[in-house]
Amino acid sequence: MIMVACEDVKKIYRQGKMEVRALNGVTLSVERGEFMALAGPSGSGKTTLLNLIGGLDSADGGRIVVDGNSLETMRSSDLADLRLRKIGFVFQSFNLIPVLSALENVEFIMLLQGVPTGERRERAAAVLEEVGLAGMGNRRPAELSGGQQQRVAVARAIVSGPSIVLADEPTANLDSVTGSGLLELMRRMNDEKQVTFIFSTHDRMVMDHARRIVRILDGRVDEDRRQE
Repeated sequence: MIMVACEDVKKIYRQGKMEVRALNGVTLSVERGEFMALAGPSGSGKTTLLNLIGGLDSADGGRIVVDGNSLETMRSSDLADLRLRKIGFVFQSFNLIPVLSALENVEFIMLLQGVPTGERRERAAAVLEEVGLAGMGNRRPAELSGGQQQRVAVARAIVSGPSIVLADEPTANLDSVTGSGLLELMRRMNDEKQVTFIFSTHDRMVMDHARRIVRILDGRVDEDRRQE
């Protein structure tokens, strides 16, 4: 089953009279349960494509379908609900809420989903333990290292069991041991629950873990290969 389909997707950023073509006709399909990396140098368009798939930005041409939903025809309220119910995000800059504890940050999506207090607290604590942060649930982001904040961000993305997780440079602020552990956790979720993962990365370790690598160069798909 196709989870994500991109057809001739274009994105142009305008700076005064200048135009920057971030994406220049990307066509790509992702099956449910894939564990894949969008790779390429800085400025290649991989993060832009990830943001478009997640509905965080809109394309200037082409079509994007996520879990059967054509993003360009959706009302903003329906698009917000799709992000809430179906998509988990891991941002390079963490995007944690500074006044909330680690546990509360992980709980936040489930709070918006209406999950009862006891259940969401139990699930949040369990996933914090899975990512190696047992006993740190009461700490606020400022009291955590960069690597620990990234692990909280990953926990928040996966705790509600989304259909797809979009991760922008998820290992950028982690040491190799912690990064490898997180990737193994996400591979396990992928294997056991068929959650689709799409990473934007130039980290060799992420690419080594991925089962499929799509290289983006100058806003186009330059290479698409699968690996064991």
